Amino acid sequence: MPARHHILRTVLTLLSELGRAERSELFESLNYLNQKEYRSLCHRHSIPYKILIQTPSGQTRVTSHTDRKPVVMQRIRHFLMTGEVRAPTCFPARVVQTGPPPERLKSTDRLYYDWYKKTHTSVMRVLETLTDGRFRDGALARVLVVEFWTKGEAPTFTDFARAWMASKQGKRDLLTGEYAYLTDLRKKRAGTDWKAVRQAKAASVLKTLDGMHHPNRANT
Repeated sequence: MPARHHILRTVLTLLSELGRAERSELFESLNYLNQKEYRSLCHRHSIPYKILIQTPSGQTRVTSHTDRKPVVMQRIRHFLMTGEVRAPTCFPARVVQTGPPPERLKSTDRLYYDWYKKTHTSVMRVLETLTDGRFRDGALARVLVVEFWTKGEAPTFTDFARAWMASKQGKRDLLTGEYAYLTDLRKKRAGTDWKAVRQAKAASVLKTLDGMHHPNRANT
């Protein structure tokens, strides 16, 4: 525990010593960390990125599913600003159903955790029926269903289909700054040297944050 408190003090000290522009640049450059890099940072500071589920007995279990990059990066930024580690995403037991979905599903049935898979043909079939054949498995569907489960709700297939249609017609934009390459591509600043730019930004961020574990290095 003392070592943990020391790290937290070092985190807050490092951030307080940065000017506003430097701090803003650091937070923006965090977006250039790839999955391996930001997960390594999470491991070092016990920042969760794996999704948990609650069991009927009230205990929790770690799943093989992980949060999207924007969610994880928000936790990392919160840790850097406050020294606090936010709780992991945890789906309550009421939205979890063990075992595969039945072969025949009704529109009033609920879409439980781990039922949304493109290999579950009964799930895909009912969603296609409810959207006049428009439904497609993709990032939008996965983001929406996780949002439902995170709020503690297993939506009916009708409700989920309506939410998907509304988001699709409203052209919901899932692209955030955390997806650095796609953001730079949209803003026409992803040149042929983008990979080198990413590596340089990531290296700079990691060098700065390395001072959390090695405070003496921050002054060298």
